[in-house]
Amino acid sequence: MQTRSKRDFYWLDVDNDGSAFCTVKFMVDHVSPQQRSRNMASVRSFGTAPELAVRSILHRLGLRFRLQQRSLPGTPDIVLKRYATVVFVHGCFWHGHNCPRGRVPSTRQEFWLPKLRRNRERDRENARQLRLLGWRVLNVWECELRDKLRLRRKLAKAFQRKGDGGN
Repeated sequence: MQTRSKRDFYWLDVDNDGSAFCTVKFMVDHVSPQQRSRNMASVRSFGTAPELAVRSILHRLGLRFRLQQRSLPGTPDIVLKRYATVVFVHGCFWHGHNCPRGRVPSTRQEFWLPKLRRNRERDRENARQLRLLGWRVLNVWECELRDKLRLRRKLAKAFQRKGDGGN
């Protein structure tokens, strides 16, 4: 049985010997449910700072693109039709990158592990479907933006045209 007060959770548990006891867990959240809802609603799915930085680099490379093409699997962040290439700008945490930002939280792992696993599976499936449709898939990780010059070189190399001399 679980009952809830305003900020505490109470669990009535039964011990191995059949005796009942009560467990109290205090919520860490210090905002109202309405404020939490507003906070979560303001989290953007596109137009994020990492995405804007990647778009800026691509634009400075002379590349033109479309955004959020919903007709493609996974709704890629950036679509470069001329190069038959899509770019996903992934947050390291949400998409399970192998970097310090991609670490799974130590609390509530029963919630986070399946959620993050589903995200990675969905990413793989979307990439597979896009490749079957003839698209090249590039992933840019949030942590790659720490070294913008290196990211610029990576993107320039990815969009090098034959006979272009690398420009």
